[in-house]
Amino acid sequence: MSFIAGAAAANVDLLYENMPRLPAPGEEIYTDRFSLQLGGGLAATLINIGRLGIPARIATELGDDLFSGFARTEFEKSGVAPLNLYHGGRIPVNITSAVILPDDRSFISYGKGEMEDGEAAKAAFYEMATGAKICLMTSGGFTEVYRKLKSEGTVMVLDMGWDDALSFETYADLFDIADYYTPNRKEAEKLTGCADPRDAAKAMKRYFANVVVKADKDGCYGIDGSGLFFCPSVEEFRHVDSTGAGDAFLAGFCYGLYHDYPLRDCIEFGNITGGKAVTAVGALSAFVGEAELLTYKRKIEERRS
Repeated sequence: MSFIAGAAAANVDLLYENMPRLPAPGEEIYTDRFSLQLGGGLAATLINIGRLGIPARIATELGDDLFSGFARTEFEKSGVAPLNLYHGGRIPVNITSAVILPDDRSFISYGKGEMEDGEAAKAAFYEMATGAKICLMTSGGFTEVYRKLKSEGTVMVLDMGWDDALSFETYADLFDIADYYTPNRKEAEKLTGCADPRDAAKAMKRYFANVVVKADKDGCYGIDGSGLFFCPSVEEFRHVDSTGAGDAFLAGFCYGLYHDYPLRDCIEFGNITGGKAVTAVGALSAFVGEAELLTYKRKIEERRS
């Protein structure tokens, strides 16, 4: 059976909602709304992929602590098989306490960000990911593994966060491997030096046969063999919190790739999953299953026709 794979650290979020203000030193403030969730990033994308009925695997770092146990449970119940690359005695997952204020939010985080990427970890990740139909790429240290998987026929999809040094030169190795790259508006404009996402998409055509540029709340630009097109966001979704929107978009996009849909359809699937994600607080609170995804897709096609 084919599957989608990736390697990334697990992030656990403690969300304190409806907080009137931050407590001053020595103060304690209670809220009646709290949730414990896995946070954003590639791990969240794979969980959303699992929720869409696609087998998924993640190489990550998990310990014997309660937060690692929570992450392991969340992966498994969403259909994501975790491979543990960690063998130390500390807490290896990243933990963030997020205080959600009326008009803003504050964060306290623990962890080291990215995973260790030694030779043993690379070998274990490669063995796990061999045979994947799609592999999700990040800017970590697994470039050699990505290159080998691509040579074996795996479709490589790159999505990475903001970097002040973002350029085609800095990330030449990753861009050379990626079959698809899914930047947001800010990232695409930084990368190309263009002032708007439409022009950025055109500039990226020099580097990618198929281009994807997310235009934030407006929708997403794409370029395929037929030229430039725009897929608007789904109007039914009411924005509450943008956390995890890009991760969810990528899950829907990969759903389309996994099932061999054309690029426009892949982007429309991404707009659905990304749009649904912003309707609740947290990276993984709001999501669609496969049946709901296909229902929304039919509505989009009816409007387009």
